[in-house]
Amino acid sequence: MKSFIGKLVLKIMGWKSDYPVEYHVDKSVLIAAPHTSNWDLLLALAVFWEQKIQVKYFIKDSFTKGIHGKFFKMLGAIGVDRSRTGNLVHHAAATIKKMDKIALMVPAEGTRSRVEKWKTGFYHIAKKADVPVALGFLDYKNKIAGVGGLIQITSDYESDMKKIEDFYRPISAKYPEKYNKKIF
Repeated sequence: MKSFIGKLVLKIMGWKSDYPVEYHVDKSVLIAAPHTSNWDLLLALAVFWEQKIQVKYFIKDSFTKGIHGKFFKMLGAIGVDRSRTGNLVHHAAATIKKMDKIALMVPAEGTRSRVEKWKTGFYHIAKKADVPVALGFLDYKNKIAGVGGLIQITSDYESDMKKIEDFYRPISAKYPEKYNKKIF
């Protein structure tokens, strides 16, 4: 049913998915970029549902409570209390390790607003969980969404981040003025 819904959403919105089967892996940390609009979640979920990929993502815990909380949890949300200082990297890596299949979607910018550099939690989660980083993208100019590659984290942080930055350089955000292509 989710696959049908994903296909329908993409068709109605005039988008295509690009998620080659060689990038379908059992476990990954999935960068969600660019992230400048609330529409990004709908489009990303549509692609993953279409491809039958089990995707989870962190969201403010207030979104996972009450009546609407069940809806967000059904969409793959995992509530996080951002007022508590905890180790989200450790928690996320543990979540990945205990599941058979998961793509943990992380908006690397951390917000829909412009940032000077990306948050690097996705990188540290992937390293700690020993899983690849999947390069999830939403290209609003070309109306294509998907995964454009896998990066296996190495001990060379700058080289890894440069590969990621190079991949995202040509991608167009819904609101380009909110998207900083310089990630580190």
